[in-house]
Amino acid sequence: MANPLEAIGHAALAQLQSMGRMTVFLGSACFWAFLPPLKPRRIVRQIHFIGVKSVSVILLTALFTGMVLGLQGYYTLRKFGSEGLLGTAVALSLIRELGPVMAALMVTARAGSATAAEIGIMRITEQIDALRAMAVNPMKYLVVPRVIAGLVALPLLTAIFDVVGIYGGYLVGVKLLGLSSGIYFSEMRNAVEMADINGGFLKSLSFGVIVTWVCTYKGYYTGYGAEGVGKATTEAVVLSSVLVLVWDYFMTWFLF
Repeated sequence: MANPLEAIGHAALAQLQSMGRMTVFLGSACFWAFLPPLKPRRIVRQIHFIGVKSVSVILLTALFTGMVLGLQGYYTLRKFGSEGLLGTAVALSLIRELGPVMAALMVTARAGSATAAEIGIMRITEQIDALRAMAVNPMKYLVVPRVIAGLVALPLLTAIFDVVGIYGGYLVGVKLLGLSSGIYFSEMRNAVEMADINGGFLKSLSFGVIVTWVCTYKGYYTGYGAEGVGKATTEAVVLSSVLVLVWDYFMTWFLF
């Protein structure tokens, strides 16, 4: 019995050590983010990479998410004679939950994996050590611009996701199934409150931090060799996605 218990103990200690290192990594990134200079060119470049280059996948995902919500919501509400509440159901589902979560997952899949791989390759080719040799802080040069870019890009992508998703529900509910356009938008306007929008905004901000934090951390501490980069990229995507879903539950419980 000693060997299995010892293995469990070593695994638990390794997980605690990893959690502590990740926390210190985030704290260091936050510390350097408030110290000048901020390198605005690198921040804008990362906003373009994380935000602008993700717009196409966000538009496509949002449109079909809204259309699915409109289709399923209409047939579900029709059983209770409440088809007029379709706009409310679509809007609240997107603004509160699906918009921030789906946008974060899409950014993780597209930009987060690339970020982890890029920093991981810099690690195994000793480019990060070269930055230190040139008296350049790797944390401020590589991590801080990406975290700030995530804070800026994710709320904007979430807003785009919400608007396009609501339009997708409109296409199905009004144009395809014959629901009144006035009812669709009037019920939505009556039901959606500023607290719902603020809640989705806060979620998107936190998801922007989580995605960039985890992906840069995994790349920064990747193992050596091609296998190490591949493993770090996979772990970054999986861990980011799981943390987004877990954090979404706690934020929903706290906000709503």
